Amino acid sequence: MYPREIVQPMKEELTENGFKELLNPEEVEAQLKEKGTTLVMINSVCGCSAGTARPGVLMAVANTPKKPDHLTTAFAGYDIDAIQTLRQHLMPYPPSSPAIALFKDGELVHFIERHQIEGRSAQMIAHNLIAAFEHYCN
Repeated sequence: MYPREIVQPMKEELTENGFKELLNPEEVEAQLKEKGTTLVMINSVCGCSAGTARPGVLMAVANTPKKPDHLTTAFAGYDIDAIQTLRQHLMPYPPSSPAIALFKDGELVHFIERHQIEGRSAQMIAHNLIAAFEHYCN
């Protein structure tokens, strides 16, 4: 598990912008039972997470009228049990962090894996998410 002092600022980048942390399996399961759309940012210490994934997610949410009903996050390598439970809902995709998932009524409808984040700008990630929000969110 990563040290708290490394993880906390990366968590706060999202929580200070309205994202709710999913810290355990029960919170993951309860959240995915919610009606509507749920965005899950699988946070990471990876450089691509810091450099493009988190800023891209924040940019997308800030720049579109259609947004997910619920903004959530869990941290790979730190919120271990929550991530393990979340990954069961991401099958058949292999474990990936960072990653960004959009669920509608508990069903995975859009997923951005790490290999789709690496080498892409925050703007490219935001555009990808905005298109998904337009399609799946009210």
